[in-house]
Amino acid sequence: MATTAEPALPELGAVPWRKRASRDSLRAWGRLWTVWTVLSVVPFSAAAVGLFLLEPLSFPVGIACLVHAWIIPELYAYRGVGVVRPKGPRNARAEPLAQGLLGDLVGHESRELQRRTGLAMEHGALGVWLVGEAGALLLPPGGRRVHCFCVGTRERELPPSDRVSHLLLALRTDEEGFATVANKAFSGAAWRVRRRLARRQRPALAAGRTQARQRRTSVRPYRRRRRAISN
Repeated sequence: MATTAEPALPELGAVPWRKRASRDSLRAWGRLWTVWTVLSVVPFSAAAVGLFLLEPLSFPVGIACLVHAWIIPELYAYRGVGVVRPKGPRNARAEPLAQGLLGDLVGHESRELQRRTGLAMEHGALGVWLVGEAGALLLPPGGRRVHCFCVGTRERELPPSDRVSHLLLALRTDEEGFATVANKAFSGAAWRVRRRLARRQRPALAAGRTQARQRRTSVRPYRRRRRAISN
């Protein structure tokens, strides 16, 4: 009996060396970013403390070390948040029609959220997505971490909402393929990402975190039942 193959994005052929994304691979990617952040922060913090203990008058150098320890993760977060910043031509005349077409793809709440923030919310197996014009944010269940993906359309002259629609359709076609094709830009704490988001986009992150927390609470009972059955 023939089996039906799962839908896959044709763009996957351009990155055959990449392992298909999954919850486990994204979790490992998040841990890697955490380790990298610690390795960036701890040496500067330790140097600041050590210098002060050896010579209290060296506190200006210690302060400079602490500033470096703070600013390095912030710069990475700034780069990650850049994936959902508005890019390309605005196409003011065509944008209302494009936004109307996008509204046909999403529900009422997501449509209003996209209209106010420029980010469309989409629920997937990997978590809650916030899709922008040239990238997307993924909030796994729990909403404490945010993965930033950079991915765009080939037709960069399209109105902003049309670009969002293209990415949204690709995400719905093959969510894991979408996460595989997209370039990983950053993974870190939601509070760090929020600090670097534009003010008008922050309500989208807050809404996404709320949905991600609700998914976390709904997943836990299911896991407990599975453990009970296996025992």
